[in-house]
Amino acid sequence: MPPIYDASVPAELLTGMRLARTAIGRGDLVVIPTDTVYGLAADAFNPAAVEKLVTAKGRTREAPPPVLIPGIPTLDALAETVPDEVRALVAAFWPGGLTVIVPARSTLTWDLGETRGTVALRMPSHPLALELLSETGPLAVSSANLTGQPAATTAQEAERMLGDSVAVYLDGGEGGTVASTIVDATGLLLPNGTLRVVREGAIPVDAIREIVGADKCA
Repeated sequence: MPPIYDASVPAELLTGMRLARTAIGRGDLVVIPTDTVYGLAADAFNPAAVEKLVTAKGRTREAPPPVLIPGIPTLDALAETVPDEVRALVAAFWPGGLTVIVPARSTLTWDLGETRGTVALRMPSHPLALELLSETGPLAVSSANLTGQPAATTAQEAERMLGDSVAVYLDGGEGGTVASTIVDATGLLLPNGTLRVVREGAIPVDAIREIVGADKCA
């Protein structure tokens, strides 16, 4: 089995982060702590790596992974259009537990699966995740578990499920137990369109309605 690197030990943190960057660069998978549950990460612009991620989880292309990004400027780089309501939401909740589905730029050379021209984006608040993202660029990241199993809240839980399909495990201690809230903002681009909550998680729906307005929420 691949080693688990303890981020609370400086020497292991340095080694683990270096090996994680290398693994991402060669198209392998890495398990990382996030501010929600542990994530299974791959280079978002490497279709073979994304396929490895989907296969490791036991999913199909019909369930494309979200993409973690290091900051709001990357949102503008990856999204074709960002509605004002999304800008207000990310200003309030990023970095943090909110994933927004927006139209992806048509010029992007990537293949995340059957996205129907959209991409789900989130800026996490965990320092290790942000540091890795700042060095690798956008990462396709799904919860570090087998489909149908509970999401991993520790690196050890992830390792028991994913084993040697992952090249590097980064142990950031006990993680969260609640996944991010996912909202689909593509409807806002239609006349009288609304935002739809796909999954309620770390950010309460009431908090989203308060910012977007009840009339703009499905």
